[in-house]
Amino acid sequence: MVLYLQDRLDDEKVYETVRALRWSEGKVSCPHCGSEDIVRKGFHNTQKARRRYRCQGECCGQFNDLTGTIFEGHHQPLEVWILCLYLMGLNQSNQQIGRELGLNKDDVQAMTKQLREGVVAKKKEPELCGEIEMDEVYVVAGHKGHTESVAAKGRVGRRRRLKGARGRGTAQKDKPPIFGMIERGGKVAISMLDNVKQQTIKPIIKKYVQQGSLVYSDEYCIYDRLEQWGYRHKHVCHGIGEYARDDDGDGFCEVHVNTIEGFWSLLRSWLRTHRGISQENLPLYLGFFEFTHNVRARGKALLPSLLQLLLCP
Repeated sequence: MVLYLQDRLDDEKVYETVRALRWSEGKVSCPHCGSEDIVRKGFHNTQKARRRYRCQGECCGQFNDLTGTIFEGHHQPLEVWILCLYLMGLNQSNQQIGRELGLNKDDVQAMTKQLREGVVAKKKEPELCGEIEMDEVYVVAGHKGHTESVAAKGRVGRRRRLKGARGRGTAQKDKPPIFGMIERGGKVAISMLDNVKQQTIKPIIKKYVQQGSLVYSDEYCIYDRLEQWGYRHKHVCHGIGEYARDDDGDGFCEVHVNTIEGFWSLLRSWLRTHRGISQENLPLYLGFFEFTHNVRARGKALLPSLLQLLLCP
């Protein structure tokens, strides 16, 4: 006998959790007009734990516990969506999630993509200041599952895993760069780029990093104009074997990029579970991981943060 995880969830408790997160102050509000003049109108026809409401305000509309959220309008029960989100937080692959939940792999692919899109769309953009480390890393990623993109490049579909060229790459060469900025002791911002040039990274730095911040980097020339852009800048030269330096003589080597390099190790480990991520989907995986890092939660502790993000306006 196979006992799937969703068999162990209580329907009523799931919806109680949803209502507590969505209307944290205990007052139900209309998702259409924001009115709090609401009356109960029984329960959903197929999911008896899902409450229905009528707005007595301007719109006079009807809604339920899931109206206006990413969980609305699906044939899979809410419990399955929440379990899928929970397993994504544990960094399970789509294949593993399908086995755990007893779902078709195509259904799981569609669910996880929609959940990642929801997280990326609703997550708050990080604001970085103080001491910031910047670096770039390169990930092998082609156009798996996107035949139109392959055809547009005039290529023949591959049957074997991509093997990236040595050294720095570009999206055109199926080795897109990921540009990262991390605040020491704070949040991180990561973006997939077509290439790493000064004109490419400048708008991203301006968007996320407060003017006047002290930026640490390696000797790569793309960082040469940081001071012209309004930032203080110090760098280490990996080419001559320098990885940390003490500039102020206090015995502590404060000039380094070890924090961001440690973050890259975590990211590579996270992505290794998901074999063959396409360039089209890679930004979704990066955005999801950025969110999990910035909320400082892992495993079971991550689910409340994910649900709150997806349920709250």
